Amino acid sequence: MQFTRRALLAALLAALLAALLSGHVAGHLGGCIGPTKPVRTSTDLVCDVAVYGATSSGLIAAIQAAREGRRVVVLEPSEHVGGLTTGGLGQTDIGNKAAVGGLSREFYRRVKEHYADPGAWVHQVRTDYRGPAGVSTYVQGDGMWTFEPSVASAVFANWLEEEEVQVLTRWRLDRERGVRVEGGRIDWIRGEGRTGRCRAQVFIDATYEGDLMAAAGVAYTVGREANAEFGETLNGVQTAKATHHQFVPGVDPYVVAGDPSSGLLPGVEGPPPPDGTGDARVQAYCIRMCLTDVPENRLPWVRPEGYDVADYELLLRDFEAGQTRAPLYHGHLPNRKTDTNNNRAVSIDFIGGSASWPEASYAERDAIRAEHLAWQAGLMWTLAHHERVPEPVRQEVRRWGLCRDEFAGGLGWQSQLYVREARRMRGEIVMTEHHCVGRAVAADPVGLAAYTMDSHNVQRHLGPDGTVRNEGDVQVGGFPPYPIGYGAIVPREEECSNLLVPVCLSATHIAFGSIRMEPVFMVLGQSAAVAAGMAIDGRSSVQGVDRDALGRRLVELGQAVVWEDAAERAPAAR
Repeated sequence: MQFTRRALLAALLAALLAALLSGHVAGHLGGCIGPTKPVRTSTDLVCDVAVYGATSSGLIAAIQAAREGRRVVVLEPSEHVGGLTTGGLGQTDIGNKAAVGGLSREFYRRVKEHYADPGAWVHQVRTDYRGPAGVSTYVQGDGMWTFEPSVASAVFANWLEEEEVQVLTRWRLDRERGVRVEGGRIDWIRGEGRTGRCRAQVFIDATYEGDLMAAAGVAYTVGREANAEFGETLNGVQTAKATHHQFVPGVDPYVVAGDPSSGLLPGVEGPPPPDGTGDARVQAYCIRMCLTDVPENRLPWVRPEGYDVADYELLLRDFEAGQTRAPLYHGHLPNRKTDTNNNRAVSIDFIGGSASWPEASYAERDAIRAEHLAWQAGLMWTLAHHERVPEPVRQEVRRWGLCRDEFAGGLGWQSQLYVREARRMRGEIVMTEHHCVGRAVAADPVGLAAYTMDSHNVQRHLGPDGTVRNEGDVQVGGFPPYPIGYGAIVPREEECSNLLVPVCLSATHIAFGSIRMEPVFMVLGQSAAVAAGMAIDGRSSVQGVDRDALGRRLVELGQAVVWEDAAERAPAAR
């Protein structure tokens, strides 16, 4: 693993991480929600639809299945329920909100209903709140698209209780021996350390990693395809596009500045191969932070044990080369809180630290997550207090702190790592750059994507001029919402005929960068559940579902599957 000088700090923070994993969700959702609807036979759990992964997509899939009268269960390997939607990503990324329909839009309506109550505004007067670009909460249409993590958790908890959906946390799939496939169908799955199995007619893998998909033997890929593989222009290595989140010119990459014989600083690699070359790298992960500037709700930045300033040498050199701004992006949420994301050259993205996550064991993922937490804790203390950071930046960072009333079990830190991409299925069709920009149109649409083709940086390297550069950031938009085909969420039938994959769907790296937004994952979760029910009722494979009938049913449920129709139905702002 890279960045080994943080290993000690990561180990010291492991206890904090354990507290996060065991504590922070319990206050909102607990370990089991709602009465048990699936049937227990001996020690086995028998249901119609089994959803693996309590991400926002998985929860919406389960809610849809429950509304159709299906016996459904959600199995979540961690203690965290709701994925990134409850994990700090409170400033919703979507592009064009008219592309969001069905239960996904209902979630945002429920959020708005919560904030309609004056009692929801504890640290701020409602009329003073301004969201992105200074937009008032009152002009967000029929839904509210910015929200606190605790509110998202409460919305989901109440909704799951209404629909009597059972969610079992700490149900970790045995990835080696816990999936039985017979005749091209998943017969049952089993969790680590469990004797009972979960049997279902249809399974939905809603994890960010695609663990069930992989264990079932479904084809997938990890990393960036070469441009030549699908005739794309924005895939693979992208040094020419690397203009955002970049270093100030002149930052020296060597341990001893100006001395190549001293070696490159940790995390800096040699020159990359030519643009368009494929590799196995994934875009950087981070831990999304919910911060506040309310003194009584703000936790101070603490210098963590094991801290080594050498880990942040590139950050400090960037300031000394002329950077003047704090490398953070604060998306404003209600109650004077933020959804704080990566920004500029050295920030909360742990570049290079996520490379092994998709295929890593559970223990290895725990260590990777701890390394991310160690990186961010040290970064934030450095920005707030180190004398080589400009004083105006230090003052600005100290104005903010983690929230006492969010993720309290982790002292303001959360357990949900922002897994921006991991495995991606190779399904019936592969969504590509061509679908994003309209050169190709996916058949049998089950939802719309509406965001730019967006990849965060994947590596840090020696540039041709002898300075350090980031590589992998791509931000290309300017196209309207486009359909995602049903074939992208189902495997090839000969591989598995009763599995749907709405999160780790079939797409190239750059197309997935456009699709990978929480509202879209929710849309695809609902579509997957509807398709699962149709396969059960028709006694067919998921691939054999009548796709015209599926499309009609989704429209009846308020899904937006064709952009022209969705735009016409878009609600007026109010």
